[in-house]
Amino acid sequence: MLKVAFHPIYKHPLPEGHRFPMEKYDLLPKQLLHEGTCEQENFFQPEVREENEKYIRSVHTPEYLKELYSLTIEPRKARKIGFPLSAELVERERIITDGTIKACHYALEHGVAMNIAGGTHHAYSDHGEAFCMLNDQAVGAQYLLQNKLAKQILVVDLDVHQGNGTAEIFQQDDRVFTFSMHGKSNYPFKKEISDLDLPMENDCDDEHYLTALRNTLPGLIEKVKPDFIFFLSGVDILSTDKLGKLGCTVAGCKQRDEFVFEQCLKYDIPVEVSMGGGYSKDIKTIINAHANTYRTAQLMFF
Repeated sequence: MLKVAFHPIYKHPLPEGHRFPMEKYDLLPKQLLHEGTCEQENFFQPEVREENEKYIRSVHTPEYLKELYSLTIEPRKARKIGFPLSAELVERERIITDGTIKACHYALEHGVAMNIAGGTHHAYSDHGEAFCMLNDQAVGAQYLLQNKLAKQILVVDLDVHQGNGTAEIFQQDDRVFTFSMHGKSNYPFKKEISDLDLPMENDCDDEHYLTALRNTLPGLIEKVKPDFIFFLSGVDILSTDKLGKLGCTVAGCKQRDEFVFEQCLKYDIPVEVSMGGGYSKDIKTIINAHANTYRTAQLMFF
């Protein structure tokens, strides 16, 4: 059974006019239920769990967490996050990390599991950036490693933005291989060094994007030999995305998901999927592109 993390707090409202499209977190599960891709039993509800703190603290510094949890981050650093800080938003981030941790277990059991939120790959060990405060997939990786549920992890980050926080967190950890395929000219403008970075030129279309992915991922899996994969399935690679600079179509984005899942199945590697970014002007485009990831997983794994 496809298991999907969702909690009502995922859709926590922001001040009117804020550019981050929080409504997608409410609309996506409704769409999946409406069309029959998911039933209510597919969804599980994460929570704030104190036992997760040791994994969060293995990713983020004590100083940063103290400032974040007490809402005392200095204004200059808080502006880099992009959110008006609040206790509700910090709670939301802690719930998201629990969703990813639980999804890791479901992926080990069923082959794949999803987190409707997550993909907070701009969160560094010592600060947050670009709507990201706690790095959920990094926390999930530490959870798996510390509990000996995985020995070698591959992060497949296909958001349009480089996974700079994830790259920084694991720069000295050979147990986690970070692969980021992103827009060359997109934020962050100063990139970190992932284990493998594949920057794509502006307006890169489906053919060029998918060819690059198909020429890279199978060989990477053969080289790294992961026993667990984290997939960040951002749909901000679309040509319609307001923050992205690539030129992919919704159909091409779906083919991307199909190829990643095909490789996971071929090599029998469990995969946890966090949703990542999507900022097209039309919310229907965002929901359809994200829903394709769930439709594809349901069709291919079950």
